[in-house]
Amino acid sequence: MDIGTREATCTVGEAAQRVGLSTHTLRWYEQEGLVEPVGRDSAGRRRYTPRDVDWLLLLTRLRRTGMPVRDMRRYVELARQGDGTLGARRGLFEEHRLRVLAQMAELEEDLKVLDFKIDHYRRAEQGEFD
Repeated sequence: MDIGTREATCTVGEAAQRVGLSTHTLRWYEQEGLVEPVGRDSAGRRRYTPRDVDWLLLLTRLRRTGMPVRDMRRYVELARQGDGTLGARRGLFEEHRLRVLAQMAELEEDLKVLDFKIDHYRRAEQGEFD
């Protein structure tokens, strides 16, 4: 697909920088079908539209919050099927949200341990335990 120059686009490197991924990972997302085939300029170079970048930002957030790639694939499949899958997509996100909340609770407990140890060592350095 050759894209015109009317819509503001960016290169694979610029898109990677905007979403915080490597260019290799962006290409992998495309190969895995997580991203629609990206438009190309007249020289055959990938050109990412703002919509492409927004989609990539969503995928990176899903991945960063621990969503397995298989669930990301499922979401992409559902999204491509249209509005008849809204409930299924919501359900997928609700399940993932519960996992994220559980991770956050675990991290909060881990943070308490770190805070305790930091405080302990700080007090030890100040000689409070002599």
